[in-house]
Order: sequence, then C-alpha cells, then structure tokens
Amino acid sequence: MARTSHVKRSTSETQIEVRLNLDGTGIQDIQTPVPFLDHMLAQLARHGYFDLTVKAQGDTHIDSHHTLEDVGIAVGQAFKEALGDKKGIRRFAEASVPLNEALAQCIIDISGRAFFVFNLELPKAKLGEFDVELVP
Repeated sequence: MARTSHVKRSTSETQIEVRLNLDGTGIQDIQTPVPFLDHMLAQLARHGYFDLTVKAQGDTHIDSHHTLEDVGIAVGQAFKEALGDKKGIRRFAEASVPLNEALAQCIIDISGRAFFVFNLELPKAKLGEFDVELVP
C-alpha cells in the first residue's frame, strides 16, 4: 500500500495544497509566501527522507499567521492520511541533530494525542522577513 496523501485546504484567508510520499527520498517543492517556512519545510523533508510538495497562498498582506497555521494543519492532515492504519510503525521515536550552531531535538509520538513543547529563545523580532512572534 502506498503511503502517500494529497490534501487541499481552502479558507477565506488561504488556499493550501499538500502532497506527501512517506517512502520518498527527500525531494521537496515548497512554495509559500513565507520564505522561512519554505526553508524549514524543505529541511524537514530533506532530512526526513520523505517527498513533500506544498503550494500555499494566503493573506500575508495582513501578516503570515493564517498561512503558517493553515499550512501546519494541512501538513498534519497529510501525515495522518499517509500513515493510514499505522500498521508496522513504531509508536514513537526521537532524534538529535547538530545543525549549524544549534542542536535540534525532535521527539514524536503518533498515538494521536496532541501535545507540543517548544523551548527556544529567539533574540530577534525577525528572522529575515519572518516575524518570530508567530512562533509558539
């Protein structure tokens, strides 16, 4: 069974389309109006060895909030759909990776219970054009 998905999300603020292949090679085609988001999603796919396409348009003339939120929802839905019944998949995993001057750590549990912890001090108000106040 192919572990792929195709998700479309359309609201009054955004239009999002996501394609995901969990058994890919890290190919990514990310096109959103938020360059930092493009970069982060590309890194996730590249280092996660899955293929990811994200096409997004949003009301960024106001700010990036709706686009970031709706892309996150659509990517999450794509993972849920591609994982299917999760047969043969271990429930949780973790990885720590040094990237540039940072140590990135990710611990994931696909049991379906939502929980999020984010520990990061951002010294600036912006990363490029990205407003860091939009980070949880």
